[in-house]
Amino acid sequence: MSDEKSKVSDKASEIAKNIWLAGVGAYGKAVEDAQGRLEKAMEPPKLFRDLVKAGTALEDDAREALESTAAAKSSVEERINRVRENFHMQRPARIEDLTALHKKVDQLTRKVDKLSKALTEQGVVKSASGARKTGSTAKTAAKAPTKAARKKVASKKKAPTRSKSAASKRKAK
Repeated sequence: MSDEKSKVSDKASEIAKNIWLAGVGAYGKAVEDAQGRLEKAMEPPKLFRDLVKAGTALEDDAREALESTAAAKSSVEERINRVRENFHMQRPARIEDLTALHKKVDQLTRKVDKLSKALTEQGVVKSASGARKTGSTAKTAAKAPTKAARKKVASKKKAPTRSKSAASKRKAK
């Protein structure tokens, strides 16, 4: 019986030892988990601060880019306004403006014709055949095309064109 008692005693002490070791292991695991949680609890503020720093840098870059874009846009708008002022394009052209321009063109054409005629008479220029004609032809050339003329031009644009090689092939047949 003493053997049986020692076996039971050994088994009981082994079970007690295992229980003790399981308790120590549980304590160790709890300590590790607590330390891990503590590290994680300290990490988010650091991570948050890092993100805030990165966001601040990006915001500064974006603000600089926005300011340079706004400056470029205003510069382009200023240039466009100066061009419009130079060409008086702030208002659409009126029929009176166009009529005045046609009169000025006719006057200039007459002056050029007089000068070329005078040069021809002096012998500086051999012939005035290349000079522009004044009168009704200059006025009709300066007028805007009529509605019928625009339709005629549009219909010519829509008509299919044939290449010279295709036409010459038909003639050869």
